[in-house]
Amino acid sequence: MSALRQRKGSKGKEAPVSPELHPQHPNCCSEHPERIWHGDWSWGSIIWTSIGWSVSVGLGLLCCIYVATLHENDLWFSNIKEVEREISFRTECGLYYSYYKQMLQAPSISEGLSELIHDNLTESKRTINLLQRMNIYQEVFLSVLYRLLPIQSYLEPVYFYIYTVFSLQAVYVMALYLTAWLLSGSWMAGALTGVWYILNRVDTTRVEFTISLRENWSLPFFALQVATITCYLRPQLSVLQQKVMVWLMYVTTFCFCLTWQFNQFILLVQALIIYTLDCTDFLSTKQVTTLYLVQVSGLLSVWLLQFCNSMILGSLVLSFIVAALFVRHCQPGLKTGTFLVRVGKLLLHTTMVLLLTFTINYLAKKALQLKSDEHIFKFIKSKFGLGVTRDFDAGLYLCEEAFGVLPLDTLDRLAGTLLLYPYVLTLLLLLGVFTVTAVQNLSPPKGASGEEKRRAVAFRPDVAYNLLHTMFFGLLAFSTMRMKYIWTGHMCAVAAYGVCGTEIWSLIFNTLRCNSKFLLKLVTCAVPLVMMGCLYYKFWPKLMEELSELREFYDPDTVELMTWISTKTPRRAVFAGSMQLLAGIKLCTGRVLTNHPHYEDKDLRERTRQVYQVYARRPPEEVHEILRAVGAEYVVLENSICYERRHRRGCRLRDLLDLANGHIMDGSGENDPDLSPAPHPRFCEAIKTDSAAYSAFFTRTFQNKTFHVYKLKKKRKKNPTKTSDSTNAQ
Repeated sequence: MSALRQRKGSKGKEAPVSPELHPQHPNCCSEHPERIWHGDWSWGSIIWTSIGWSVSVGLGLLCCIYVATLHENDLWFSNIKEVEREISFRTECGLYYSYYKQMLQAPSISEGLSELIHDNLTESKRTINLLQRMNIYQEVFLSVLYRLLPIQSYLEPVYFYIYTVFSLQAVYVMALYLTAWLLSGSWMAGALTGVWYILNRVDTTRVEFTISLRENWSLPFFALQVATITCYLRPQLSVLQQKVMVWLMYVTTFCFCLTWQFNQFILLVQALIIYTLDCTDFLSTKQVTTLYLVQVSGLLSVWLLQFCNSMILGSLVLSFIVAALFVRHCQPGLKTGTFLVRVGKLLLHTTMVLLLTFTINYLAKKALQLKSDEHIFKFIKSKFGLGVTRDFDAGLYLCEEAFGVLPLDTLDRLAGTLLLYPYVLTLLLLLGVFTVTAVQNLSPPKGASGEEKRRAVAFRPDVAYNLLHTMFFGLLAFSTMRMKYIWTGHMCAVAAYGVCGTEIWSLIFNTLRCNSKFLLKLVTCAVPLVMMGCLYYKFWPKLMEELSELREFYDPDTVELMTWISTKTPRRAVFAGSMQLLAGIKLCTGRVLTNHPHYEDKDLRERTRQVYQVYARRPPEEVHEILRAVGAEYVVLENSICYERRHRRGCRLRDLLDLANGHIMDGSGENDPDLSPAPHPRFCEAIKTDSAAYSAFFTRTFQNKTFHVYKLKKKRKKNPTKTSDSTNAQ
């Protein structure tokens, strides 16, 4: 539809350094961000730590300015019309931004909130609570903030919105920077993390063209949460410092959950990480319980703010945490016995936890009559071949590239920035030490020598958490490409820890039998500096070239459509069409919709499938009846969907509809034997012939190269008198 067009030492032998992963050995930049917090007020510590914090802020601002410049250069955003700016908020991004706009246009904040709580524009013939259904508190907060701050005279609302989102990218980079710094003890690791994040922008973020997407709001808070967990799991924190970290974990978890509807699935993966660390004795009982309760507190706080959203109470992560804590309480002797006994107990323990999890979840969903998230489980079943493949909702996800497996060219790009190689090496080495430590933790110590061996391979819990974090979310990214944005940012921090931290180099040098403090200091300083020098030499000209490319937003057909709707249709007119287009109509014109892209509602999913029958092989009277049933007065047909070629056969929208309706698909290729030929032509094609069968129900009111708009005629009521007379005449 749219397009972007070009716009005019010592010589003596030193003692070897211990390879253990518990103590932190110093290197040239080894000032922890919490050193001053621990009471180290030396001038060297203050200056060096201040430099580290300054670099983090600088890299965060650099990333923010970088993505903002790319957004401006791609769209010429400052020079295009308001309607073009709004059209650039594609698909669900436009829907979310429309509520920010709606709040600003309301006479007052209270009236704006009331309109959101009793909304009858987003879904025709229904009144819904948007604050309960959707995660749009960030739009509400920004609209209130814009009203209160004295900035209206020099900053347009749209710029306040997009600059806030771009600023969160600075927060994201600083959080990753802090995680790498905490792990390695060197802010050079944080600097390398920030550089890698920016250079791998294609795989770490898509904020410059999907500004309003929920993940762009939530992932910075998730990165902050990971940084606070890393700090919380560090040894030698005082009681006060632990309490501060717990509160920070709660706040960041709450913000993460409040801004993304898929928070429960991400927290489920995190809960599995905590569970694994608990089973392998890397965390204390208090730490495990605290981390679980932080997750529960964050989710329940959001549940309250979202007017008791049943989807949160019926989430799998809450059921899992309840089951894990309950079964753990009922098995006090879980961590006793020989290695084989403990492994057997863990297998039994895990089986009981999983069975109780699914039981609690099933009962909760039955009690709450919850079906909002069943499409996600249908997608998972279909993706792994465990369910029916003709399900329309599952097909919509499976046929999108973003929900497919991670393409291999992603690894080529990550290798090109020197990120992949240190990451893989760090991952393998840490995984080896983690496995050895886990086995030793599960084995009872045999006297004093056993305790000494256990201390010799001690593994820091913060490193263990981040290792499992990158592994679990890496597997998630490989299975579903859209999830890579959760993985790749943290991947930068882990790789930087491997390059700048002393532990990995100690393991390598001890294996080569050439370990010494001088060599360790030299390598941990020289290698990151050399790598950043190489990256600067290789990518700085490319970045400058990328920033010099100027394009312009160009989508005249959509602009023409939105202008026509705004000027030629009633303000309360109801429009039917594709989810993506209707989100833009809501934003640009404020008209009433029949359906929209926020798919987390069973009734809405069924309504969307019905509205999409305009692209199936259905007779005009049936389509008219379907559209009338949902209150539609106009229907917008898109040539890009009716004659779609972007997807392969079997994944085009018309194919998904044909399969769901039991009809043979268009084009050459195999069809399942139980499919039958459709008795009617495809509606979106046949209606353009203006034959009597179609003109009796629809009137064309607008068309251009991309869109055709038809107004639904009111169904004529049969005259009972005439019917009676004709019957008597017979």
